[in-house]
Amino acid sequence: MAITARKYIIVIQGPTASGKTSLSISLAEKLDTYFPTEILSADSRQLYKFMDIGTAKPTIAERGAIPHHFIDMLTPDEPYSAGKFKRDATDVANKLLERNITPLVVGGTGLYVSALCEGMFEDETTDYTEIRSQLQNQLEANGIESLYRELQRVDKTSADVYADKNPRRVLRALEYYLTHGEALSVAHKRETSAQEFTPLYFAIDIERDVLYKRINKRSENMWKNGLVDETQRLLELGYSPELNALNTVGYKEALQYIAGEISFERGIELTAQNTRRYAKRQLTWLRNRGINYIWLRGSQDEMQEQVMQSLREHHLL
Repeated sequence: MAITARKYIIVIQGPTASGKTSLSISLAEKLDTYFPTEILSADSRQLYKFMDIGTAKPTIAERGAIPHHFIDMLTPDEPYSAGKFKRDATDVANKLLERNITPLVVGGTGLYVSALCEGMFEDETTDYTEIRSQLQNQLEANGIESLYRELQRVDKTSADVYADKNPRRVLRALEYYLTHGEALSVAHKRETSAQEFTPLYFAIDIERDVLYKRINKRSENMWKNGLVDETQRLLELGYSPELNALNTVGYKEALQYIAGEISFERGIELTAQNTRRYAKRQLTWLRNRGINYIWLRGSQDEMQEQVMQSLREHHLL
């Protein structure tokens, strides 16, 4: 298939509750006439088992209709990162493309999408203990200015990026230089310059009042359809409420309710409020990315047709 020749992947993004899941499944079914697709979920919470209601996972039936990857692959106490997603998803995407199957990347965790599609730098070095201790002593003795001047000398590009003189970032850049003898900015540029795939970016554009109504309704449904019970089961399975996976919208409020800190109704209100804030941040991030998105508008059928038309324009249908 022509679509695999340049390692094309189709990317569907958008704020939470904008309809990414239903659009991606209907689109995959439509595309099956031309070429097979499988969905790569780029959602940092849908990775986790036992967390179904609060993450709005595709249903078992939806996953049965179209193969999905990166859902239910970890327990809630297993750490994961954008860097790990990049490695794992790159491997899955390449294996699919080798079989002439087009990856359809869907999700709201923007860093996961950008890591896969544009690359990201990851330093595999884990032992900075001695160097970090030395730098920390220098920071305490002389202040951040001394370290910042040193960073300007060895890695001006990173120094310019960290002009706010954030101590953690300045120390991190100096740690890398002193460990590897190479500027962090140079390593970052080298590692992120090679773009392995040719992504076709689509993002759902939905009117804010419509989106907020959907979020409010989804939040209410989550609470009335078992979010508290799901959270309680996670605690009974021995998972700490301090886990990053549970310190997220929906579960955080459910934990407050279980602890007797808020009422059921207040839990719904806070979940909706915090989800709206999250959706706003997602939209801001998308619009500030510098990516030439094709913004999808209208009904699901209309958005699907916009994607199909774009694929025709790229001579992929």
